[in-house]
Amino acid sequence: MALARAGTPPPVELVDVYRGGVDLSRYWVSEKFDGVRGYWDGHHLWTRGGQRVRVPAWFTHGWPDVPMDGELWVGYGQFSRASVIVRSAGPHDPAWREIHYRVFDLPAYGGDFDHRVPAIRRIVAAIHDPWVVAIRQFHVHDKAALHAALQRVLARGGEGLVLHRGDAPYMAGRGVGLLKVKPYRDAEARVIAIQPGHGRLKGRMGSIEVRTPDGRTFAIGSGFTDAQRADPPSIGAWVTYRYNGLTSTGLPRFARFLHLRPGGPPPG
Repeated sequence: MALARAGTPPPVELVDVYRGGVDLSRYWVSEKFDGVRGYWDGHHLWTRGGQRVRVPAWFTHGWPDVPMDGELWVGYGQFSRASVIVRSAGPHDPAWREIHYRVFDLPAYGGDFDHRVPAIRRIVAAIHDPWVVAIRQFHVHDKAALHAALQRVLARGGEGLVLHRGDAPYMAGRGVGLLKVKPYRDAEARVIAIQPGHGRLKGRMGSIEVRTPDGRTFAIGSGFTDAQRADPPSIGAWVTYRYNGLTSTGLPRFARFLHLRPGGPPPG
């Protein structure tokens, strides 16, 4: 196993949803990479849930004793692959060659984000490992420029953007000046039943029934490839789905399967 026994989750910042109404000139903008959160405490790498990641010695050799926060990422549309490697690959598994660590903050550096951005670039550049990258941080002038940046990310297979308020110190939890910008919302739910398909889908999965962490149940029937319908998620597995708002009864509208979520949903 790649993960040690769970401990105390690291004190990481959590992102809120962008709903407009903010002064964009006060924010840095970066791409949101769909990977596994990786918190480097200066000695060991931890997941957001507080499990130590058993990485190869070469992967973190020469990393600074400065804590770093980032994403362990394989590529666009490859969250499940990244999750399997981080949670299952041992320290001698060559699959670690697929992983990149994309750094977006320095939790213990001090100062506001305006001061941390150049420090992130400097510290990551000194590592000299091609798999360690400082996520590009930039500014936009208005909503039109933000929308254009979002469209560029979506065109290359990305999932969205993150806004980080420049005058914000690093603080654990929500409401800390981090906002995600996506064309849709996403969440996690647990599979409780598999429904057979009909017509073209006869003999394969037609939809899955899921239950959210707060107990709501509904079906997801779109977003699956034919290969996924032939080998559907197992009962008890966690999945990530996208949706466009909520119905009048509080259920996700137009829910669509995105990917498996090994290990369950991230802690709130």
